[in-house]
Amino acid sequence: MEATTMGSLFEELARREAAVRQRIEEIGEQIAELTGLLEAEEDKLSRLVITRETVQEVVGEAAGNLEELVAEPGPVDPGEPVTSPIGVLTVPSWRPGMRASALPTAYQDAVEILADAAAPMRAGQIAAAMGLEDSAAKREGLRSKLKRLVERGWATENEPGLFTLTVSAARELTAGPGDGQDGIGSSPAG
Repeated sequence: MEATTMGSLFEELARREAAVRQRIEEIGEQIAELTGLLEAEEDKLSRLVITRETVQEVVGEAAGNLEELVAEPGPVDPGEPVTSPIGVLTVPSWRPGMRASALPTAYQDAVEILADAAAPMRAGQIAAAMGLEDSAAKREGLRSKLKRLVERGWATENEPGLFTLTVSAARELTAGPGDGQDGIGSSPAG
């Protein structure tokens, strides 16, 4: 009986050894597959990091160039919006001395209308004054632009949906030509 037990013990050990060898082979295949996946993901990560750093560099330079163009009253045509070197029209944050010409045309139009307004206006009113068709899509697009002007300090929204220029922006933007400002909505009255 002892020989039978020993035989079955050796058979069981051989069976377990074969199972472990099979599992080791499967794990090795999984490791090879995961290594390939890891290398592919590391490659993607590397490309994304390089892309992000490059974009930060380009946008940083573009922002610096925009700051220079907006701050310098030199050769920039006051009727033309300032474009970044990468061809994107930007909406800079308002600051003292900022001209409306620093804005893309649609934003300039909205600012001009707000500068001439006697009271806060709704997006629909501004859209009508701009000659845009009266549609929800046009109003929502303009409302988005107006909210961007609020974010950048050009306008305020004291009540939901009612937009007006900030006091500081309105003061500078409506200054007459005699004040040395590149104003909009200026009047000859003293």
